[in-house]
Amino acid sequence: MDFTFTQPALVRLITAGDHEVPVTATLRYTTEDPLAVFIDFPPEATLDGEGATWTFARSLLDEGLGAPAGRGDVQIWPCGPTRTVLEFHSPYGVALLQFGTPALRRFLLRSYAVVAAGQEDVEAVVERGLSALFGGV
Repeated sequence: MDFTFTQPALVRLITAGDHEVPVTATLRYTTEDPLAVFIDFPPEATLDGEGATWTFARSLLDEGLGAPAGRGDVQIWPCGPTRTVLEFHSPYGVALLQFGTPALRRFLLRSYAVVAAGQEDVEAVVERGLSALFGGV
């Protein structure tokens, strides 16, 4: 049986000129994809007004809470003792967001309470991915 939990988080979107715009995001974890974490943004936080979801490795979030981590589309680094920066790259531009580190740690610990690190059912994840890719062929 799959299990999902969410946690709201107040985020600061850093805009041109270093302005900070408060945005509410939703952190999400599901046992259906135990290696990943999801961050859902509401329509008012996106350029197209349709909402957005970023998905990346749970291990990347864990690593980025302690030291700069990531390459490419998602990069994470600590910004002092109480803030963590997430940088998302897309074809439409870059989003730079500041999260409260305690909220991210709490979310990560909750995810590990559901599925411990190293205990993810990778075989099931691969099977679902292949099934989706090949459409049940």
